[in-house]
Parts: sequence; structure tokens; C-alpha cells
Amino acid sequence: MRRHTTPPLSESVPVQLRTVILDIHPDGSMSVTIDGAPHLPPEGADPWSRASFPQIIDHASDDRAVPVRVEVHEADGTSFTELLPARPPRRPVAPESASKRKKEKPAPPALVEVSGDGFVPGEDVACCLIVSHTDAAPDGTTRALLDPAQVTGAGEVVLLGRISGTVVTRSLR
Repeated sequence: MRRHTTPPLSESVPVQLRTVILDIHPDGSMSVTIDGAPHLPPEGADPWSRASFPQIIDHASDDRAVPVRVEVHEADGTSFTELLPARPPRRPVAPESASKRKKEKPAPPALVEVSGDGFVPGEDVACCLIVSHTDAAPDGTTRALLDPAQVTGAGEVVLLGRISGTVVTRSLR
């Protein structure tokens, strides 16, 4: 049987949680304290308002590196509390060696072709799931080339002539 041991306190990481208190005034301005210390708007700037909330949170959380407890005290006496977690740290991307990059060639673009006829020559033709537009050829035909990522999960595409009103439905399967 294995025994679980608790690491000594000197090896544990301290929990850090900042507290932001926002006191909303009847005129819409607000007073801000971070960990009990007043936090004033930049010199020459307007008083804090609700629109300043992201700026205040970013400052208090060191750009979301530290979790924050936010208390909002409304002018009408109501209040609420929210906990905003820190974002997980981003791992730096290791640069690839030049030889490795040269060996990897990007795959040629694979496109889905959808065609139809009966359109007015040169008219604008909408491709619905509306991800693009195309023009009708001089003979009234049209062709749309779609990125497969745009039509993932779709079973049909509709070509719609903006002038003629011609509607062509094509299956993607």
C-alpha cells in the first residue's frame, strides 16, 4: 500500500487571487479598488465607467495571468460577484529548422466545383451557403470553386442569379 505524502510548505505554490471592487455611482461612473487600494483612471482620462471594465480587469489580472475576484456594487444597492480565472500559460512555439521547412510542401488547394446554367451572361451569381459569389459566363453558365472547409457538413449548394432569379441546387455528395 502506498502512502500519500504532503509536500513541505516550502515547496508549495502560494495561491494568488486579486480582488477588484467596482462601486457604481448613480451617474454611471464608478470607483475601483484592487486589493483594497484605490485604482484611479489615467491622468486626464474620463472617470471609470462600465466601458472601462476590460481595461481594469486586464490591469488587475496582469493581462489574465492571475485569477481575479470581481465584486460589483450597483447604485441601487444590488451587488454580484464573479471569479475570472487566469488563462493557461501559452507554450512558446519552437522554431522549425530550415531543412525541415524545405521538405514540407503545402498541399495543393482542393476545391469543390459547383456548376449550373440558365443565368444571364455576366450576372452576379450567389453561392449559398453564401460563402462567395461568381459571375455567369457569356453563354449563361456559371462555375463556383469552393474551399471544402467552407462546406463541411453541408449537403447542398444553391446558385442564385441576382438578375435572372435563376436558382440551381446541386448536391455536394
